[in-house]
Amino acid sequence: MKFRRLTQEELAELETEFVRFLVSNTVTGDDWEKIKVEKPKEAEGLIEIFSDIVFEKILKGVDYLEFKSPKDYKTFHFAEKQAKMLGLRVNGESEIDFSKNDSPAQMMDHIKRSGAELELYQAEKTYRKSRAEEIFHLMESGALISKEGEMYKAFEALIVR
Repeated sequence: MKFRRLTQEELAELETEFVRFLVSNTVTGDDWEKIKVEKPKEAEGLIEIFSDIVFEKILKGVDYLEFKSPKDYKTFHFAEKQAKMLGLRVNGESEIDFSKNDSPAQMMDHIKRSGAELELYQAEKTYRKSRAEEIFHLMESGALISKEGEMYKAFEALIVR
């Protein structure tokens, strides 16, 4: 298995897609009920294959992730061959808490009012696993999808200056 098995709740939400998957593999509804009872390992195998397909499809469309902690905000961009990370760290005392869902303007206001020092940092990494597996690992660690990569692009603009 490349990723993880979908939870029962996730499978329930994807019931229509799972039925299509079974049908495309010539498994009828009656066959499925029989497999679950008589061949539970085979049933589990089909769920695992379906889970990998679902995650692969989702992760293929992800280009940006964000990971926030109170004093550190990391943004990631996933290109074809490598990932780039841009981060902003607060050094010193400050009201800034990146884990809150403040807008970029609110964050900048906190930064201006604080006496804290900000550290902008960056890193690049060539994928050790597949691109999708790297994204999945970060998401399982708490990173969230950023559809437009707004913060990544904002941090990138700061570095270019």
